[in-house]
Amino acid sequence: MSTAIDGVRPDAVPPAVAKAADLLAEAARSGVACPPVRHLFAGGGDLESAYAVQQVNVRRGLEAGRRIVGRKIGLTSPAVQRQLGVDRPDFGALFADMAVPDGEQVPAGRLLQPKVEAEVALVLGRDLPERACTLVDVLRAVDFALPALEIVDSRVAAWDISLVDTVADNASCGLYVLGGTPVPLDRVDLRAVTMTMERNGETASEGTGAACLGSPLNAAVWLASALAERGAPLRAGDLVLTGALGPMTPAAPGDTFEAHISDLGSVRVRFATEGEQQ
Repeated sequence: MSTAIDGVRPDAVPPAVAKAADLLAEAARSGVACPPVRHLFAGGGDLESAYAVQQVNVRRGLEAGRRIVGRKIGLTSPAVQRQLGVDRPDFGALFADMAVPDGEQVPAGRLLQPKVEAEVALVLGRDLPERACTLVDVLRAVDFALPALEIVDSRVAAWDISLVDTVADNASCGLYVLGGTPVPLDRVDLRAVTMTMERNGETASEGTGAACLGSPLNAAVWLASALAERGAPLRAGDLVLTGALGPMTPAAPGDTFEAHISDLGSVRVRFATEGEQQ
């Protein structure tokens, strides 16, 4: 997958972008959340500045040997938009080392302030066009769907974020968990799926496919078009996390989350406690 999604060369990074990227990178390294980065930009910043910050740290990850395996779409659910006070989707990069196997544990201290949401994941079998995409393009390209848990995280203290902050922070990416049984699209109506997510055996979030921009496929069309416009179209083999089907739920050490998405199956993860063996 191409990674030049914002056109910012390493030798032409504006000082405010570099400072914001440094603050977020240090927060991730140290485990100590930083203040909002929007205050570094006049008027709170804009989306292009935010994506430039994101790309600086994506590039650093690649230079450190990390591997991009796909993209995530954030802020597709009206409920999550209301929670964070934003009004449009965003996207971030997914790295291979963000994956947690289904049913396994997130090590204590791996994340700063995690929250969990249930999503539909799509895996592509074909490249998508290097131009604005249609639903037909996406339908032809998707190989299969999976149930997923996205464990979002913020390097910004107390989740005090604007759209600029979350975009700069790689769309608040943390980790993700995929279910293990692929389902072809001709066996499921993603708009009509229902989701229930339990935290420690009690219902914590509910939603439907329609809560994700009307359908997870609509979200995928939005992402494919947004990336194509930036010169980084989605490719065969890419993973796409299409966005939350319901409200996200804070996670604490010892918590177990399990989501069931109708016609796709279940996916589960546990958060280890301090001192617990991994």
